Amino acid sequence: MIRVRQVKVHIDSNNLVKKIANKLNIKEQDIINYQIIKESIDARDKTNIFYIYEVDVEVLNEDIILNNNKSNDILKSEKIDYKIEVTGKESLTKRPIVVGSGPAGLFSAFYLAKLGYKPIIIERGEEVEKRIKSVEEFWNNNKLNVNSNVQFGEGGAGTFSDGKLNTLVKDKLGRKDEVLKIFVEFGADPSILYKNKPHIGTDVLMKIVKNMRDKIISWGGTYRFSTTLTDINIDNNKIKSIVVNDNEEIETDILILAIGHSARDTFKMLYEKNINMSPKPFALGIRIMHPQEMINMNQYGTNKLGSADYKLTYKASNNRGVYSFCMCPGGFVVNASSENNRLAINGMSYSKRDSGVANSAIVVTVNPDDYGTNPLDGIEFQRILEEKAYNIGNGNIPVQLYGDYKKNKISDKLNYNPCIKGNYNYSNINDIFPDYINESLKEAIDNFNHKIKGFNREDAVIAAIESRTSSPVRIERDELLECNIKGIYPIGEGAGYAGGITTSAIDGLKVVEIISKIYKFDKIVK
Repeated sequence: MIRVRQVKVHIDSNNLVKKIANKLNIKEQDIINYQIIKESIDARDKTNIFYIYEVDVEVLNEDIILNNNKSNDILKSEKIDYKIEVTGKESLTKRPIVVGSGPAGLFSAFYLAKLGYKPIIIERGEEVEKRIKSVEEFWNNNKLNVNSNVQFGEGGAGTFSDGKLNTLVKDKLGRKDEVLKIFVEFGADPSILYKNKPHIGTDVLMKIVKNMRDKIISWGGTYRFSTTLTDINIDNNKIKSIVVNDNEEIETDILILAIGHSARDTFKMLYEKNINMSPKPFALGIRIMHPQEMINMNQYGTNKLGSADYKLTYKASNNRGVYSFCMCPGGFVVNASSENNRLAINGMSYSKRDSGVANSAIVVTVNPDDYGTNPLDGIEFQRILEEKAYNIGNGNIPVQLYGDYKKNKISDKLNYNPCIKGNYNYSNINDIFPDYINESLKEAIDNFNHKIKGFNREDAVIAAIESRTSSPVRIERDELLECNIKGIYPIGEGAGYAGGITTSAIDGLKVVEIISKIYKFDKIVK
């Protein structure tokens, strides 16, 4: 196969094969087959927009073509086949336990089951079919299930998101491609394999995690839903067993902690068990909503290419970093609370991204200097602000027009449907944040107007508080991904080592690679 880069095709054309042939200086009939590896959009000139492709091509006379072409855009395709093999020598007689079924836990459990380790998956929330009912009940009637909500339940927090799969991680071992292939195998659109910014959408993600669960069970894995990790027992600096729901002990030699960034009670328990942890910088702020057509016209100059996204960064005059986060084209702002009397929000899109409203978090970086050096101080900082948000919104999502936010006054109307899942109240969002966050947000949003015209329009709707951008805690681990207690492997976003669905899933694969080199599974008890 030949890898061909920078194949440009006008968005109104359908001549990819012709363009590949021209790039290779061959006839179209000499192309036997091709596979798209990457697809992106070049909209720098909005009057002349192109798709940019990278493709693998099977051709007649491959060696001659490679020898005759001197272009850096034409080279031999080197494909990586991802594979984990069990080479460990130490017998494993107790089933490994995975705590959490978000992407890190899901993919570690998937490969453990595939290799024969028969994992037990502990999930404090409900299976996805029941979870969606609990979430909708909360959105419609404000009845919160603290163990099964937008943060907790099968699929993790990413299930109620845009399902973005893009990552900046440089992957030479094929882990990223393996994650995408598995998603496709269990229900995702094959285009995620090559789209520059692939996404799945909440509706499709729900089906995928259920399908993966069914496969894990068929391989001998066991799911325990509505089951919370409440204690761990340690013997001679090694994991001995776990306690779930305060009343059941399960013995194990391997405990994979994929707990997510919102398992605050679990972080506290681990800290009291002397698991090494440290505070970690994170970010918080608001979500801002605009008509999707405004974003489309700014980014593409057309509505032909679907719902456009954006990525914005700024350094405020107070040296705070401010950036867009989890941008949801054609999406919804959702009430993502997980604790009573505290309120947090997130963004979500369905696969079609067709709500007509774009939303994105605009967040400001904070660090231990802002909230304290104890590992749990960042959690307390989040809680204080979430309680303020709950109170000023009278239990509902606080919303405000951006113009009124700058004027420090409560809004009394909205000029367009903001597409919010959950009840909301007009509030003064200034009252939630410290001054340095309010100042940073306003300065950055005004600056972003230079990049996206209309971004700081006075009738843009903002909502608060976006506080769960990443874990405020890092659970320390060594090069074998173990923490200071042997047999405990903290992974994923909650442990502080990933930032999104794909990187969390990759971390889940990494831990199985390590376990498979240490343990064999021939004596695992049923």
